Amino acid sequence: MSGNGTTAGDDPLQTAVWRLRSRACWADAAALLLPATPAAALQRASLLVERCLYTEQGWEEAEDALRTAEALAHSDDERGAAACERGYLAYAATVLAVRDRADEARAALGRAAALVPPGAPQRALLDFRRGLLAENLTRSPQAARAAYRRAHAGATAQSDPLLLSFTWRHLAGIALREGELAEARHGFAESLRIREELGYLVGTAPALVSLADTETEPEASRLREEARRLFRLLGGVPTWLARQLAPTPPAAA
Repeated sequence: MSGNGTTAGDDPLQTAVWRLRSRACWADAAALLLPATPAAALQRASLLVERCLYTEQGWEEAEDALRTAEALAHSDDERGAAACERGYLAYAATVLAVRDRADEARAALGRAAALVPPGAPQRALLDFRRGLLAENLTRSPQAARAAYRRAHAGATAQSDPLLLSFTWRHLAGIALREGELAEARHGFAESLRIREELGYLVGTAPALVSLADTETEPEASRLREEARRLFRLLGGVPTWLARQLAPTPPAAA
């Protein structure tokens, strides 16, 4: 769930990494990156951390990659980016009920915030992840909304469409829970549009399901069926979407 965009210019390596990542092939994408520099080690770690969140597997490999990235980090920006990934991995383990690492997640993201100044390229992604903690661990929607809005503004300024797809989605989720249906529908539709334009297949099924929650029939069922098709195509990833795609039992007569 990194805020990095699709490709870095016409770099064939980054193009290949993006194509694999967007199709849920994180291990294959990571295998293309040699962790010989801080940037490559961090990108490799971020791919494997993202795999954990989507598949609920690969925790040890992600930890190993993250330790390598932390060891290679020398500047404040590099250490801050590694701390951001550390916090995100701890968040994933907590929110997926693998192990309670909430304190570690808060500490790591707090450390990242101290190292990455406002306005730095990594700050928007950090703000987004701090919003995730506020929304899903602290249960503070107001703090989450403020963090998501900061991330949204940063992603807009940096022209980071992938991160924008996440900020639109999470701001819309808060709006839906507060009964703001039109605002939620707009945000979910924007998130879906961006993901489809980017070819971010692994994130398209969740976006379809979220938009379906704001639509009436028959559109809602059409969106959910398209989500099921993509979910099956990607081998049941993201795993946590299975519960939302489970068939609704027929109503009792």
